[in-house]
Amino acid sequence: MDASLEKIADPMLAEMGKNLKEAMKMLEDSQRRTEEENGKKLVSGDIPGPLQGSGQDMVSILQLVQNLMHGDEDEEPQSPRIQNIGEQGHMALLGHSLGAYISTLDKEKLRKLTTRILSDTTLWLCRIFRYENGCAYFHEEEREGLAKICRLAIHSRYEDFVVDGFNVLYNKKPVIYLSAAARPGLGQYLCNQLGLPFPCLCRVPCNTMFGSQHQMDVAFLEKLIKDDVERGRLPLLLVANAGTAAVGHTDKIGRLKELCEQYGIWLHVEGVNLATLALGYVSSSVLAATKCDSMTMTPGPWLGLPAVPAVTLYKHDDPALTLVAGLTSNKPADKLRALPLWLSLQYLGLDGIVERIKHACQLSQRLQESLKKVNYIKILVEDELSSPVVVFRFFQELPGSDPVFKAVPAPNMTPSAVGRERHSCDALNRWLGEQLKQLVPASGLTVMDLEADGTCVRFSPLMTAAVLGTRGEDVDQLVACIQSKLPVLSCTLQLREEFKQEVEGTAGLLYVDDPNWPGIGVVRYEHANDDKSTLKSDPEGEKIHAGLVKKLNELESDLTFKIGPEYKSMKSCLYVGMASDDIDVAELVETIAATAREIEENSRLLENMTEVVRKGIQEAQVELQKANEERLLEEGVLRQIPVVGSVLNWFSPVQALQKGRTFNLTAGCLESTEPIYVYKAQGAGVTPPPTPSGTRTKQRLPGQKPFKRSLRGSDALSETSSVSHIEDLEKVEHLSGGPEQMTLEASSTEGHPGAPSPRHADQTEALKKGALRPEVDHPQVEGLESLR
Repeated sequence: MDASLEKIADPMLAEMGKNLKEAMKMLEDSQRRTEEENGKKLVSGDIPGPLQGSGQDMVSILQLVQNLMHGDEDEEPQSPRIQNIGEQGHMALLGHSLGAYISTLDKEKLRKLTTRILSDTTLWLCRIFRYENGCAYFHEEEREGLAKICRLAIHSRYEDFVVDGFNVLYNKKPVIYLSAAARPGLGQYLCNQLGLPFPCLCRVPCNTMFGSQHQMDVAFLEKLIKDDVERGRLPLLLVANAGTAAVGHTDKIGRLKELCEQYGIWLHVEGVNLATLALGYVSSSVLAATKCDSMTMTPGPWLGLPAVPAVTLYKHDDPALTLVAGLTSNKPADKLRALPLWLSLQYLGLDGIVERIKHACQLSQRLQESLKKVNYIKILVEDELSSPVVVFRFFQELPGSDPVFKAVPAPNMTPSAVGRERHSCDALNRWLGEQLKQLVPASGLTVMDLEADGTCVRFSPLMTAAVLGTRGEDVDQLVACIQSKLPVLSCTLQLREEFKQEVEGTAGLLYVDDPNWPGIGVVRYEHANDDKSTLKSDPEGEKIHAGLVKKLNELESDLTFKIGPEYKSMKSCLYVGMASDDIDVAELVETIAATAREIEENSRLLENMTEVVRKGIQEAQVELQKANEERLLEEGVLRQIPVVGSVLNWFSPVQALQKGRTFNLTAGCLESTEPIYVYKAQGAGVTPPPTPSGTRTKQRLPGQKPFKRSLRGSDALSETSSVSHIEDLEKVEHLSGGPEQMTLEASSTEGHPGAPSPRHADQTEALKKGALRPEVDHPQVEGLESLR
C-alpha cells in the first residue's frame, strides 16, 4: 500500500491516501476493542457474583456461612432448639473432615484403612447392643437400611429374580407387613424404592381387646399370613417396633419371631427402645430383638452426636446377595461413612455410651413418677415401665356429666357432640404442649395427634436429652409448669358450656363452634346489615369486632380478646381467651353485647353524619338568604346605594341584630345564634343519649378486676365488713343516680352542731363544679348556682 502511494505523482492524492489508511486503522482497532469488551461483559454477566474475579478469602466465606446460619441482624431473633455439641460432637464433625483427607491416600492404604474402620465399628456396635455375628450397613437416610433389607429378602426368597426380574414377582406377589402404629409414610417409601405396587403392603391392626392399643395384634397377623398363603402370595418381611414412633410401645417380638420362623418371613425391628440393649437390665420384650434378622438403630440422637449415620445390623451368610442388594460396597467412600462413629465411640467408651442412655431412661422414669402425683394428667404408657418415652395429656371429668376426654364416648352422646368435645380437648392439650415447649425448651417436648387418644404431649429423652443437655432439674421445672397451667385449663373447661348457654340466650350474639380455639369460646355479633346467608367477609362486621376487641382489652381484665375469621367462613369473630380464675360469664357476655351495640350505633351516627351535615348546610344557606332579603326590606333601597347609603347610615344608624345559624350535631338540627350574641355563651343544647350498658352492670369492690365474681370462697371479705361496704356502695350509687334524683341532706358532725358533714362538703364541691343539680330550694344551693 505504501509502495503504491509512492508511485502516485500527485502529492495531494498521496497525502489523502495516507490519511485514509490511518483513519481506517483507528476505526478497526476501536471496533475490535468494543467487541472484546462486549464479550467479556457477556461472559462475566453469566457468572454469579461470588465467583467473579480471583476468588474470596477464607474470612469472607466463613462470614457468609455465619450469616446464612444465624440470619441477618435486621431479622427478628428466633429461638430454635440449639444442639449441645460437646467434645464428642467435635469428634464426629472431625470425622467428616478427616474422611475427605483420607480419601486422598493411595488406593492400597485407603483400602486397608477403610476396611479396618468398617470392621471395628461393626464389631463394637454388635457387642454393645448384643447382636452377635452381625454385619452393619451405614446410611444417611434412616429408612434406607430397611429398603436395602427388603431387596436382600427379595433376592433370598426369589432365586430367579436376577434373571427374570419382576416377572417372578408377578407370578407370586410378595407381601410386606407393617404395624398400624408404624411411622407415617414408611410403607409408601418402601414401595417407591422397590418399585412395588401398594397392594404388596399389608397393614396389621393393633390390639383392640387385650394388651396395649399400640401393639401389633399377633393373632390377627397370623390370620392375615394364612390368607395370603392360600391366595398364592409370598409373605416376605415383617417390620416390628421396639418402641413405636408415637408412644414408645414395644411389640411382642418373641411371639412374632416364632411366627416368622414358622412361615419363613424376614423379621426386621426398629425403634428407640433398642438403645436399652446397651444397659445391664433389659426387658424381655426388647431383649427378644437380638434374635431378629435385622434391626435399624440411630446412635446419633441417642449419644448426642451430630451428622452421624444410622446403622442397620443384619445377619446373612451370602456376601454375593448382600452386594447385589446394596448392603455392602467395594467403594472406599461408602466405607468411610463409619468414620465419624468410629471416632466418637472410641472417645466415649463403653461407660460413656451406657451413661448417656441410662441418663435418658432415668429422666423418663422421673417424669413418669412425678406425673402420677399430678391431678388431671393421664399417662398413656403406665404399663410400659421399661419404655423411655412418656406420653401424657390433660384429663378432667366435669361433675354431673360424662367424661369429656374419654376416647370411647358414652352411648347417650351424639356423634356431633363427641366430635365437638374431642376437638375442644385436643385444643386444650395443644395449648398446654406449646406453653411447656416455650417455658422448658430443654425438655424437647413434641405435640402429636393420636388416632385413639387425641392430642398428647410426648417426652422422649433418648432422642433429645443428649442433644439438648436435658437434666433432672429440667424435668422438675417441667412438672412445676404443668401444675401451674392446670388451674387455667380446669377453669376454662368448666366455663365453656356456661359461656355457650349465655351467648345463645343473648340477642344479637351468635355462638361459633371453633374446635381449634383453646379459650372460653368464640362469639360473633350480628349487626343490622349482617347477611347470614353468605360466608364471605363482612367489612362492617369486621370494623365492629375490631372496635370491640380494642374496648374489651382496655378494661384490663385477666381475659384476652382477639379478632379473627370464623372457623368455616371469612366473617370476623371475637375470640375469648383462657380464664385463670372464676369469671362472671353472664356479665362478660352482656358487656360484649352492650359494647358491640354501642359501637354499631356510633358507627351508624358517623355514617349518617355526612348526609345530616350536608342537609343542614343547605338549610342554613336558605335561611341566611331569607334573612338577607328581610334585612334589605327593613333597611330600604337607599341604604344600598354606595354613597347615599353611607351618608344615610351616618345620620341615622341602623341597629341591626346579628343573626346566624349553628348546627347541633347531637340533635341534628339548626339553631339560631341569637342566644350566643345576647347572652355571650353557647347553650348546652340537647342532652346526648346515654351510653348503652348491660343490665347486670354492678359496683366492683376496690381492686376488683372486670368480670370477676365477688364474695366467693376465701377471696371474700368478712361478713361484717362486707355488709358495711355494700351499704356504702348503695349510698354512693343512690347519690350518683342522676340529676333528677339528686337531693341534699342537712347533717351535722358530732360536737359541732350546724357544721356541714364531710359528705355534705363533697356534695357542695361537686355543685361548684356543676356535676350535681339540686331539685329543692336551699340557701346554699342558690348561692352556688350564682357561682356557676
